[in-house]
Amino acid sequence: MKIGVILSGNGVYDGAEIHESGFTLLAIAEKGAEAVCFAPDITQHHVINHLNGEEMDEKRNVLTEAARIARGAIRPLDQFDANQLDALVVPGGFGAAKNLTKWAFFGPDGAILPEVKKAISEMVLAHKPVAGLCMGPTVIAKALEGTGINASLTVGTTEQPSPYDIGAISQGMEKTGVAPVMKTIEEVAIDRNNKIVSAPCYMMEANILQVRENVKKAIDAAIDLI
Repeated sequence: MKIGVILSGNGVYDGAEIHESGFTLLAIAEKGAEAVCFAPDITQHHVINHLNGEEMDEKRNVLTEAARIARGAIRPLDQFDANQLDALVVPGGFGAAKNLTKWAFFGPDGAILPEVKKAISEMVLAHKPVAGLCMGPTVIAKALEGTGINASLTVGTTEQPSPYDIGAISQGMEKTGVAPVMKTIEEVAIDRNNKIVSAPCYMMEANILQVRENVKKAIDAAIDLI
C-alpha cells in the first residue's frame, strides 16, 4: 500500500509543518503502508527566520527543503501518478498557503499550483482517499474548485481557542464550493462520499501530543477508506 504525501517545504512559517509531516510519515508506517513523498520543484515564496518571524534575504527551493523532512526520499510533484498510489495526504504549515496555493495572500481567490490541483483532483476522481491536515484542507478546496465535487472539510472550530480566524477560513472554503464543518483537535471530519478526511491539528491551540493523535486519527481514517 502506497500513500502519497505532498510537502510544501520545511518549517511552519514558510513550508510544511514539521511535526505534522513527521507524524504523517509515522502514522503511515504504523499502518504498514509506504509513504511516497512529493514536492513542487519551485522557489518557495519567501524564507522566514523561525526565531523572530522576520523575512530573510535568501531564496530556497521547495523540493530541496522538503527533502530534509523526507530524508532525501522525495520526488518532484510533476512525477505524481495517481495510478501508483492508494491515498494522498497534504500536511499543513504556511507553505500550503504560500507555496502550494496563494491562500495566505488572497484567501480563496488565490491561485493553486496546477500540478497540485492535478494530483488532488485525480485522486478524488479516482475515488482514492485524500487527507488534509491543518491548512491542507484549503489546498484540497482549491483543487476541487470548479469540479462540481462538493466536499465537506474542516480547519477546526470557532468554539475553542485558535491562533487563526477559523470562521473566516471556513467561509473562504465555502466560497470555493466546500461545505465547512466544525471539528475540535480531538476530532476529524470524514467525507465518506468523496473519501476525503480533514483534521485541524495546529489550526487549534494544541500541544504536540494532541496534534500527534489528531494526525494519527486522520491517517487511520484515510487508509481505512481504501
